[in-house]
Amino acid sequence: MSATTTNGAPEPGAPASSGATPLLEVDHLKLYFPIKRGVIIDRTVGHVHAVDDVSLSLNEGETLGIVGESGCGKTTLSRSIVRLLEPTGGTIRFRGQDITKSGRRELAPVRRQLQMVFQDPQASLNPRKRVGQIVAAPLKLHREDGHDIESRVRDLLARVGLNPEHINRFPHEFSGGQRQRIGIARALAVSPSLIMLDEPVSALDVSIQAQVINLLDDLQDEFRLSYVFVAHDLSVVRHVSDRIAVMYLGKIVEQSPSEELYTKPIHPYTTALLGAIPIPDPKENRARRRLVVEGEPPNPINPPPGCRFHTRCPRATELCKQLEPQLTEYANGHVAACHHPMNVTPEEIRAARRSPLSPVSAPDQLPASTPPPAP
Repeated sequence: MSATTTNGAPEPGAPASSGATPLLEVDHLKLYFPIKRGVIIDRTVGHVHAVDDVSLSLNEGETLGIVGESGCGKTTLSRSIVRLLEPTGGTIRFRGQDITKSGRRELAPVRRQLQMVFQDPQASLNPRKRVGQIVAAPLKLHREDGHDIESRVRDLLARVGLNPEHINRFPHEFSGGQRQRIGIARALAVSPSLIMLDEPVSALDVSIQAQVINLLDDLQDEFRLSYVFVAHDLSVVRHVSDRIAVMYLGKIVEQSPSEELYTKPIHPYTTALLGAIPIPDPKENRARRRLVVEGEPPNPINPPPGCRFHTRCPRATELCKQLEPQLTEYANGHVAACHHPMNVTPEEIRAARRSPLSPVSAPDQLPASTPPPAP
Protein backbone atom coordinates (compact mmCIF):
# COMPACT_ATOMS: atom_id res chain seq x y z
CA MET A 1 0.00 0.00 0.00
CA SER A 2 1.43 3.36 -1.03
CA ALA A 3 1.42 6.41 1.16
CA THR A 4 -1.63 8.57 0.51
CA THR A 5 -2.83 12.08 1.19
CA THR A 6 -6.07 12.87 2.96
CA ASN A 7 -7.99 12.79 -0.33
CA GLY A 8 -6.76 9.27 -1.14
CA ALA A 9 -4.11 10.32 -3.67
CA PRO A 10 -0.57 8.93 -3.37
CA GLU A 11 1.66 10.81 -0.96
CA PRO A 12 4.03 13.17 -2.81
CA GLY A 13 7.52 11.69 -2.77
CA ALA A 14 6.45 8.06 -2.86
CA PRO A 15 7.83 6.13 -5.84
CA ALA A 16 5.45 5.07 -8.53
CA SER A 17 3.74 1.85 -7.56
CA SER A 18 4.48 -1.28 -9.55
CA GLY A 19 1.74 -3.25 -7.80
CA ALA A 20 4.12 -4.67 -5.17
CA THR A 21 4.12 -3.56 -1.55
CA PRO A 22 7.12 -1.30 -0.77
CA LEU A 23 9.68 -2.77 1.58
CA LEU A 24 9.44 0.23 3.91
CA GLU A 25 6.76 2.90 4.30
CA VAL A 26 6.95 5.85 6.67
CA ASP A 27 3.81 7.99 6.94
CA HIS A 28 3.72 11.35 8.75
CA LEU A 29 6.35 10.24 11.26
CA LYS A 30 7.01 12.54 14.21
CA LEU A 31 9.48 12.36 17.06
CA TYR A 32 9.53 15.09 19.69
CA PHE A 33 11.96 15.02 22.62
CA PRO A 34 10.37 16.47 25.78
CA ILE A 35 12.18 19.22 27.67
CA LYS A 36 11.68 18.79 31.40
CA ARG A 37 12.33 21.12 34.32
CA GLY A 38 11.81 20.82 38.03
CA VAL A 39 13.63 19.69 41.15
CA ILE A 40 11.13 17.36 42.79
CA ILE A 41 8.54 16.96 40.02
CA ASP A 42 9.60 17.10 36.40
CA ARG A 43 7.40 19.28 34.24
CA THR A 44 7.41 19.19 30.44
CA VAL A 45 7.99 22.79 29.33
CA GLY A 46 8.55 22.20 25.62
CA HIS A 47 9.61 19.78 22.92
CA VAL A 48 12.48 19.47 20.47
CA HIS A 49 10.89 18.87 17.06
CA ALA A 50 13.56 16.45 15.82
CA VAL A 51 11.40 14.73 13.17
CA ASP A 52 8.21 16.50 12.16
CA ASP A 53 5.73 14.91 9.72
CA VAL A 54 8.08 12.90 7.47
CA SER A 55 6.75 10.53 4.80
CA LEU A 56 8.87 8.33 2.55
CA SER A 57 9.00 4.84 1.09
CA LEU A 58 11.60 2.38 -0.13
CA ASN A 59 11.32 -0.47 -2.62
CA GLU A 60 13.22 -3.77 -2.67
CA GLY A 61 16.81 -3.38 -3.83
CA GLU A 62 16.66 0.42 -3.74
CA THR A 63 18.93 2.93 -1.99
CA LEU A 64 17.35 6.05 -0.51
CA GLY A 65 19.76 8.81 0.47
CA ILE A 66 18.84 11.28 3.22
CA VAL A 67 20.92 14.46 3.33
CA GLY A 68 20.96 17.73 5.23
CA GLU A 69 22.94 19.82 7.69
CA SER A 70 24.02 18.50 11.06
CA GLY A 71 21.08 18.63 13.45
CA CYS A 72 18.37 18.42 10.78
CA GLY A 73 17.03 15.09 12.13
CA LYS A 74 18.61 12.56 9.74
CA THR A 75 20.03 10.24 12.41
CA THR A 76 16.94 10.58 14.60
CA LEU A 77 14.78 9.57 11.63
CA SER A 78 16.89 6.49 10.90
CA ARG A 79 16.85 5.38 14.53
CA SER A 80 13.10 5.91 14.71
CA ILE A 81 12.56 3.68 11.69
CA VAL A 82 14.42 0.76 13.31
CA ARG A 83 12.61 1.50 16.60
CA LEU A 84 15.74 2.39 18.59
CA LEU A 85 13.77 5.54 19.40
CA GLU A 86 10.03 5.52 19.98
CA PRO A 87 8.10 7.75 17.54
CA THR A 88 5.74 10.38 18.90
CA GLY A 89 3.31 9.91 16.02
CA GLY A 90 2.90 8.55 12.53
CA THR A 91 3.22 5.07 11.09
CA ILE A 92 6.11 2.76 10.14
CA ARG A 93 5.32 -0.25 7.95
CA PHE A 94 7.82 -2.95 7.01
CA ARG A 95 6.68 -5.34 4.27
CA GLY A 96 3.16 -4.05 4.87
CA GLN A 97 3.25 -4.77 8.62
CA ASP A 98 2.66 -1.86 10.99
CA ILE A 99 5.57 -1.95 13.46
CA THR A 100 5.05 1.49 14.99
CA LYS A 101 3.71 0.19 18.30
CA SER A 102 4.92 -3.42 18.14
CA GLY A 103 6.25 -4.93 21.34
CA ARG A 104 9.56 -6.69 21.82
CA ARG A 105 8.23 -10.14 20.90
CA GLU A 106 6.46 -8.88 17.77
CA LEU A 107 9.57 -6.97 16.69
CA ALA A 108 11.93 -9.95 17.05
CA PRO A 109 11.39 -11.36 13.52
CA VAL A 110 11.38 -7.84 12.05
CA ARG A 111 14.72 -6.96 13.66
CA ARG A 112 16.36 -9.79 11.71
CA GLN A 113 15.38 -7.95 8.53
CA LEU A 114 16.13 -4.43 9.80
CA GLN A 115 19.76 -3.80 10.75
CA MET A 116 21.83 -0.67 11.28
CA VAL A 117 25.44 0.46 10.73
CA PHE A 118 26.40 3.38 12.96
CA GLN A 119 28.43 6.48 12.25
CA ASP A 120 31.29 5.99 14.72
CA PRO A 121 32.83 2.53 14.17
CA GLN A 122 34.81 2.75 17.39
CA ALA A 123 31.94 3.71 19.70
CA SER A 124 29.58 1.15 18.15
CA LEU A 125 31.85 -1.84 18.95
CA ASN A 126 32.26 -3.21 22.47
CA PRO A 127 35.98 -2.74 23.31
CA ARG A 128 35.88 -5.69 25.74
CA LYS A 129 34.64 -8.17 23.15
CA ARG A 130 36.65 -9.92 20.48
CA VAL A 131 35.67 -9.46 16.85
CA GLY A 132 34.29 -12.99 16.65
CA GLN A 133 32.02 -12.33 19.63
CA ILE A 134 30.83 -9.01 18.20
CA VAL A 135 29.86 -10.44 14.80
CA ALA A 136 28.35 -13.55 16.40
CA ALA A 137 26.16 -11.57 18.84
CA PRO A 138 23.16 -11.19 16.44
CA LEU A 139 23.33 -14.90 15.59
CA LYS A 140 23.22 -15.90 19.25
CA LEU A 141 20.49 -13.35 19.99
CA HIS A 142 18.30 -14.92 17.31
CA ARG A 143 19.24 -18.44 18.48
CA GLU A 144 21.09 -19.63 15.42
CA ASP A 145 22.77 -23.05 15.43
CA GLY A 146 25.80 -22.76 17.73
CA HIS A 147 27.88 -25.37 15.87
CA ASP A 148 27.86 -23.26 12.72
CA ILE A 149 28.40 -19.81 14.21
CA GLU A 150 32.20 -19.66 14.05
CA SER A 151 32.35 -20.72 10.41
CA ARG A 152 29.66 -18.16 9.51
CA VAL A 153 31.57 -15.41 11.34
CA ARG A 154 34.74 -16.27 9.45
CA ASP A 155 32.83 -16.22 6.17
CA LEU A 156 31.31 -12.81 6.98
CA LEU A 157 34.71 -11.34 7.83
CA ALA A 158 36.07 -12.60 4.52
CA ARG A 159 33.13 -11.14 2.61
CA VAL A 160 33.74 -7.65 4.01
CA GLY A 161 37.45 -7.80 3.19
CA LEU A 162 38.93 -8.77 6.57
CA ASN A 163 41.23 -11.66 7.44
CA PRO A 164 39.17 -14.46 9.05
CA GLU A 165 42.22 -15.34 11.15
CA HIS A 166 41.76 -12.07 13.06
CA ILE A 167 38.60 -13.39 14.68
CA ASN A 168 40.17 -13.25 18.17
CA ARG A 169 41.43 -9.68 17.97
CA PHE A 170 39.89 -6.73 19.80
CA PRO A 171 38.43 -3.65 18.01
CA HIS A 172 41.31 -1.35 19.05
CA GLU A 173 43.69 -3.51 17.01
CA PHE A 174 41.98 -2.45 13.76
CA SER A 175 41.98 0.80 11.79
CA GLY A 176 38.87 2.97 11.44
CA GLY A 177 37.97 1.52 8.04
CA GLN A 178 38.44 -2.02 9.31
CA ARG A 179 36.24 -1.33 12.33
CA GLN A 180 33.50 -0.08 10.01
CA ARG A 181 33.82 -3.32 8.04
CA ILE A 182 33.30 -5.21 11.31
CA GLY A 183 30.11 -3.21 11.88
CA ILE A 184 28.92 -4.09 8.37
CA ALA A 185 29.69 -7.79 8.98
CA ARG A 186 27.68 -7.67 12.19
CA ALA A 187 24.72 -6.13 10.33
CA LEU A 188 24.92 -8.85 7.65
CA ALA A 189 25.05 -11.71 10.16
CA VAL A 190 21.29 -12.38 10.24
CA SER A 191 20.72 -11.91 6.47
CA PRO A 192 18.70 -8.65 6.60
CA SER A 193 16.68 -7.11 3.79
CA LEU A 194 17.23 -3.47 4.81
CA ILE A 195 20.27 -1.82 6.37
CA MET A 196 20.15 1.69 7.78
CA LEU A 197 23.53 3.34 7.13
CA ASP A 198 23.97 6.28 9.50
CA GLU A 199 26.81 8.31 7.94
CA PRO A 200 28.93 5.14 7.59
CA VAL A 201 31.93 6.86 5.97
CA SER A 202 31.97 10.32 7.58
CA ALA A 203 34.61 9.32 10.15
CA LEU A 204 36.93 7.77 7.54
CA ASP A 205 39.69 9.07 5.30
CA VAL A 206 38.73 9.80 1.69
CA SER A 207 40.56 6.78 0.26
CA ILE A 208 38.99 4.49 2.86
CA GLN A 209 35.57 6.02 2.15
CA ALA A 210 35.82 4.86 -1.46
CA GLN A 211 36.69 1.32 -0.35
CA VAL A 212 33.74 1.11 2.04
CA ILE A 213 31.33 2.58 -0.55
CA ASN A 214 32.47 0.03 -3.15
CA LEU A 215 32.07 -2.72 -0.55
CA LEU A 216 28.49 -1.62 0.16
CA ASP A 217 27.73 -1.62 -3.58
CA ASP A 218 29.09 -5.15 -3.97
CA LEU A 219 27.19 -6.44 -0.94
CA GLN A 220 23.95 -4.89 -2.21
CA ASP A 221 24.28 -6.76 -5.49
CA GLU A 222 25.31 -10.02 -3.80
CA PHE A 223 22.66 -10.11 -1.07
CA ARG A 224 19.93 -8.04 -2.80
CA LEU A 225 19.97 -5.50 0.02
CA SER A 226 18.07 -2.24 0.35
CA TYR A 227 19.75 0.75 1.97
CA VAL A 228 18.72 3.97 3.66
CA PHE A 229 21.93 5.99 3.42
CA VAL A 230 22.16 8.95 5.81
CA ALA A 231 24.90 11.50 5.08
CA HIS A 232 25.76 15.17 4.77
CA ASP A 233 28.21 14.67 1.89
CA LEU A 234 26.11 15.09 -1.25
CA SER A 235 28.86 13.83 -3.56
CA VAL A 236 28.89 10.49 -1.72
CA VAL A 237 25.08 10.27 -1.67
CA ARG A 238 24.92 10.89 -5.43
CA HIS A 239 27.20 7.91 -6.04
CA VAL A 240 25.20 5.39 -4.00
CA SER A 241 21.54 6.51 -4.11
CA ASP A 242 18.66 5.83 -6.46
CA ARG A 243 16.55 8.54 -4.81
CA ILE A 244 17.48 11.35 -2.45
CA ALA A 245 15.44 13.10 0.24
CA VAL A 246 16.66 16.48 1.56
CA MET A 247 15.86 17.28 5.22
CA TYR A 248 15.78 20.66 6.91
CA LEU A 249 14.85 21.20 10.56
CA GLY A 250 12.98 17.91 10.88
CA LYS A 251 11.10 18.03 7.55
CA ILE A 252 11.59 16.65 4.05
CA VAL A 253 11.80 19.71 1.79
CA GLU A 254 12.65 17.94 -1.48
CA GLN A 255 12.79 14.39 -2.82
CA SER A 256 13.78 13.21 -6.26
CA PRO A 257 15.58 10.58 -8.32
CA SER A 258 19.30 11.08 -7.76
CA GLU A 259 20.39 12.56 -11.10
CA GLU A 260 17.25 14.69 -11.34
CA LEU A 261 18.05 16.32 -8.01
CA TYR A 262 21.60 17.20 -9.02
CA THR A 263 20.73 18.54 -12.46
CA LYS A 264 17.49 20.35 -11.56
CA PRO A 265 17.18 21.22 -7.86
CA ILE A 266 13.89 22.93 -7.04
CA HIS A 267 14.19 23.99 -3.39
CA PRO A 268 16.60 26.87 -2.60
CA TYR A 269 18.07 24.87 0.31
CA THR A 270 18.97 22.00 -2.02
CA THR A 271 20.50 24.48 -4.47
CA ALA A 272 22.63 25.92 -1.67
CA LEU A 273 23.80 22.46 -0.58
CA LEU A 274 24.78 21.55 -4.13
CA GLY A 275 26.62 24.86 -4.49
CA ALA A 276 28.80 23.94 -1.51
CA ILE A 277 30.21 20.88 -3.30
CA PRO A 278 33.72 21.81 -4.51
CA ILE A 279 34.58 21.46 -8.20
CA PRO A 280 38.09 20.14 -9.01
CA ASP A 281 38.70 22.85 -11.64
CA PRO A 282 39.62 26.06 -9.72
CA LYS A 283 38.54 28.38 -12.54
CA GLU A 284 35.17 26.69 -12.93
CA ASN A 285 34.72 26.61 -9.16
CA ARG A 286 35.30 30.39 -8.89
CA ALA A 287 33.16 31.24 -11.91
CA ARG A 288 29.98 29.40 -10.96
CA ARG A 289 27.05 31.21 -9.37
CA ARG A 290 25.98 30.00 -5.95
CA LEU A 291 22.94 30.51 -3.77
CA VAL A 292 24.48 31.53 -0.46
CA VAL A 293 22.73 30.59 2.79
CA GLU A 294 23.82 32.59 5.81
CA GLY A 295 23.16 32.24 9.51
CA GLU A 296 22.34 29.27 11.72
CA PRO A 297 19.29 26.97 11.54
CA PRO A 298 16.41 28.06 13.81
CA ASN A 299 15.88 26.53 17.22
CA PRO A 300 14.03 23.18 16.81
CA ILE A 301 12.31 23.82 20.14
CA ASN A 302 10.44 26.74 18.60
CA PRO A 303 10.42 26.35 14.78
CA PRO A 304 9.53 29.50 12.83
CA PRO A 305 6.02 29.82 11.33
CA GLY A 306 5.47 29.35 7.63
CA CYS A 307 8.38 27.86 5.72
CA ARG A 308 11.05 26.79 8.20
CA PHE A 309 13.77 27.84 5.77
CA HIS A 310 12.51 31.40 5.32
CA THR A 311 14.80 32.81 8.04
CA ARG A 312 17.85 31.95 5.89
CA CYS A 313 16.43 31.90 2.36
CA PRO A 314 17.46 34.79 0.06
CA ARG A 315 14.26 34.26 -1.98
CA ALA A 316 11.83 34.43 0.97
CA THR A 317 8.75 36.68 0.78
CA GLU A 318 5.89 37.47 3.15
CA LEU A 319 4.08 34.41 1.84
CA CYS A 320 6.94 32.18 3.05
CA LYS A 321 6.70 33.72 6.52
CA GLN A 322 2.94 33.15 6.80
CA LEU A 323 2.11 29.88 5.02
CA GLU A 324 3.94 26.57 5.32
CA PRO A 325 4.53 25.06 1.84
CA GLN A 326 3.44 21.47 1.28
CA LEU A 327 5.22 18.86 -0.81
CA THR A 328 4.07 19.28 -4.40
CA GLU A 329 4.86 16.84 -7.20
CA TYR A 330 6.50 18.05 -10.39
CA ALA A 331 7.70 15.97 -13.34
CA ASN A 332 9.71 12.73 -13.07
CA GLY A 333 8.67 11.96 -9.50
CA HIS A 334 10.32 15.14 -8.23
CA VAL A 335 8.63 16.73 -5.20
CA ALA A 336 9.48 19.89 -3.28
CA ALA A 337 7.94 22.09 -0.60
CA CYS A 338 8.56 25.66 -1.74
CA HIS A 339 6.34 28.63 -2.64
CA HIS A 340 8.95 29.91 -5.11
CA PRO A 341 10.44 26.80 -6.77
CA MET A 342 13.61 27.14 -8.82
CA ASN A 343 14.52 25.67 -12.21
CA VAL A 344 10.90 25.08 -13.23
CA THR A 345 8.81 26.96 -15.77
CA PRO A 346 5.54 28.75 -14.93
CA GLU A 347 3.72 26.07 -16.94
CA GLU A 348 5.27 23.31 -14.79
CA ILE A 349 4.27 25.17 -11.63
CA ARG A 350 0.68 25.56 -12.82
CA ALA A 351 0.52 21.89 -13.85
CA ALA A 352 1.87 20.80 -10.46
CA ARG A 353 -0.70 22.90 -8.58
CA ARG A 354 -3.53 21.51 -10.71
CA SER A 355 -2.39 17.94 -9.98
CA PRO A 356 -4.61 15.93 -7.59
CA LEU A 357 -1.40 15.13 -5.66
CA SER A 358 -0.84 18.77 -4.85
CA PRO A 359 -2.25 20.13 -1.55
CA VAL A 360 -2.87 23.42 -3.42
CA SER A 361 -5.28 22.83 -6.27
CA ALA A 362 -4.98 26.21 -8.00
CA PRO A 363 -2.65 29.23 -7.92
CA ASP A 364 -5.45 31.59 -6.89
CA GLN A 365 -5.78 29.73 -3.57
CA LEU A 366 -2.42 31.15 -2.51
CA PRO A 367 -2.23 34.49 -0.70
CA ALA A 368 -0.85 37.35 -2.77
CA SER A 369 2.91 37.80 -2.56
CA THR A 370 5.72 39.75 -4.12
CA PRO A 371 7.95 37.93 -6.59
CA PRO A 372 10.97 36.26 -4.98
CA PRO A 373 14.28 38.09 -5.35
CA ALA A 374 16.84 36.71 -7.75
CA PRO A 375 19.35 34.31 -6.15
